[in-house]
Amino acid sequence: MKPTVGILGMGLMGRPMALNVLAAGYPLVVYNRTASRADEVVRAGARLAASPRELAVQCEVVITMVSDPPALEACLWGPDGVLAGLGRGRVLVDSSTVSPALAVRAAAACAELGASFLDAPVTGGTWGAEKGELVFMVGGEAEVLDRARPVLSTMGKRFFHLGPHGAGQSVKLAMNLILALEVGALAEALALVERAGVAGEKLVDVLQASMARAPVLDVKAPLMLERRYEPSFPLRLMHKDLGLAIQLGNELGVPLPAAAAVREVYSAVRGCGGEDLDYAGVASFWER
Repeated sequence: MKPTVGILGMGLMGRPMALNVLAAGYPLVVYNRTASRADEVVRAGARLAASPRELAVQCEVVITMVSDPPALEACLWGPDGVLAGLGRGRVLVDSSTVSPALAVRAAAACAELGASFLDAPVTGGTWGAEKGELVFMVGGEAEVLDRARPVLSTMGKRFFHLGPHGAGQSVKLAMNLILALEVGALAEALALVERAGVAGEKLVDVLQASMARAPVLDVKAPLMLERRYEPSFPLRLMHKDLGLAIQLGNELGVPLPAAAAVREVYSAVRGCGGEDLDYAGVASFWER
């Protein structure tokens, strides 16, 4: 029989991930702080838990996909948290993007319970989550990844075992740093050519002809040219990841001046409030 899977977090990523687990025939229990956000998954056949603890008691494999470190801490610790219900021999997989230090702390808490932990953040965005083609960046023991792989394979197509606990988060933060810098640079360049009287589409055309196709050109450039910023990867989360990357650089003694500079631009856009923008919405800094 297939193990029962639990997923906490029914946001832009967690909801399609949960639907793919159900489609593969796994019994599924879900939890979300706002229960109504799980309605679609419950209608598809999942059971809704009243608390993270209740979910963990029922599941052999528990996956967390929440927005930031405070959200993960709230899910894991406390009398109604996952760790209060996680049994010996169970596996906890965190696919959120948090700090490596928090991943190490969660791994230690699982070890005290006789359970196993993987930090396994993902890349691929909502499109990859819907298609079941996410890429997992994994920190932890290879044997635990082998145990969890059948479940994770319902949601992803590639798995990189990167080292001990925290390694997955370190690589994810570095990758998001690159994406944030690329999109920030493209937004700045588009503002420059448009102020010079040249259509932004012409810059993108030249870039696509002169360099390898990349997500920033294929996916984000059209959104920026059309001023469409519906969130796929929310700007508030990229802002959070930039902060985590800078924090990690400080801890390791690695200065990240470009990251600090672009985070100021992301901060300015985020500080304007309003609707929840995709991180391509950093381009609106120059519109203001």
